[in-house]
Amino acid sequence: MTQLPLPTDPDITARVTVGTYPTYAAAQRAVDHLSDSGFPVRNAAIVGTDLRLVETVLGRMTTPRAAGAGAASGAWLGVLIGLLLSLFTPEAWWLVLPVTTAAGALWGAAAAGVAHAATRGMRDFTSTRRLAAASYDVTVPAAHADDARHLLMQLAWRGY
Repeated sequence: MTQLPLPTDPDITARVTVGTYPTYAAAQRAVDHLSDSGFPVRNAAIVGTDLRLVETVLGRMTTPRAAGAGAASGAWLGVLIGLLLSLFTPEAWWLVLPVTTAAGALWGAAAAGVAHAATRGMRDFTSTRRLAAASYDVTVPAAHADDARHLLMQLAWRGY
């Protein structure tokens, strides 16, 4: 396993937090204000702290529902393959698209239904995952920290 070298450039390692914000949008707004004010934002960073994984459950997953989702995915793949094949089919090219779409839908439904049934109820729900941070720090190189703080105080006085 190869180890990455540690940063030795003082501009990268000597960073100062110039603002802490409750949301990413607020931190992004602060960096945008710095940029609009002519501040050299090239080395600025938004650092999320206290990260956690948030999984939002969307609903129950059943074998018929999995088969339906598989059919939709398979149908799209069938449409793509059908469009490509119809370019090279001189006769009855108009039949290629519906046949490949139906075949893709059947194959997708069967594959997804069997795959879900094979889990035997181990994960019978659908969800989305995202990383969330408790707060977001805006950091800049130490040499530019005072200028950044001054500009961010102006932003705070304006009330965002």
